[in-house]
Amino acid sequence: MEKIRKPSVAGRFYPADKEEITEIIYSVREMELDKINRSLASGNHLLGGVSPHAGYVFSAYQAIHLYDILATTHEQFETFVIVNPNHSGLGTTDYNLCGYTAWETPLGKVELDTEMAEALDIVVSDAAHDSEHSGEVQVPFLQLLLKYPFKILPITMNRQNPEAAALLAGKIEIAASKLKRKIFLIASSDFCHYLPPALGAKIDDAVLTHMLHLDTANTYKTVKELKASICGYGPIMTLMEYLKRVAIKPQLTILRRGHSGDVHPSDRVVDYVSMLGYEKTK
Repeated sequence: MEKIRKPSVAGRFYPADKEEITEIIYSVREMELDKINRSLASGNHLLGGVSPHAGYVFSAYQAIHLYDILATTHEQFETFVIVNPNHSGLGTTDYNLCGYTAWETPLGKVELDTEMAEALDIVVSDAAHDSEHSGEVQVPFLQLLLKYPFKILPITMNRQNPEAAALLAGKIEIAASKLKRKIFLIASSDFCHYLPPALGAKIDDAVLTHMLHLDTANTYKTVKELKASICGYGPIMTLMEYLKRVAIKPQLTILRRGHSGDVHPSDRVVDYVSMLGYEKTK
């Protein structure tokens, strides 16, 4: 029986109107086009990425770099696994699936990969997903820019530490392998929150150094030592662990950095970073 999750943050984090969503994504894409490293879309096996989850007026400038590369590559993915932080605290375990069969946005419905969800053997909690924005905001980019059918599999992460990240990455890799599913893992995260731009960038730099080396232990250590307000470091660590499981020489590279002050100048900003995880094939 079909069970549909209705959009929770349409009209707030992104437009509630189909034409307005189309306009904002394509206009941002046009503005960013000469900065997008489309060369990454060829000669590489794309495995996952990091995308911000703030309102589109602020963070689409970073997110579009990841989604344009996904739209440009000849690779097609059956399922996009979206791992996002749980801002509400609702949920029952370290991470939760939802019991929906489809998610709806103003662009239409997208099916969930219920077969892979079953193979993951993760506890279901609709409450963990119902009011959460950080997974939902990724979906319209996929719906609008990808020209082939796909499914999604959203997972909220409640406990963000290296152990939970490694366990979740392992579950995802094993389930995808068992089902012979071609997946792309999206880690949803904003970076430092409400700090002076220079200070936020300095803290982000310290954490990103370890992220780019796929060093989960020191990523976590640095986040805690610096009290870095990176809300989705757990999903990013899950991506890091996943990359190490599925590739011999995985790489994680920064696509675009920026902050909310680029749109509305302020002495307290939220930072956004998009990244791509891949392995060279040529």
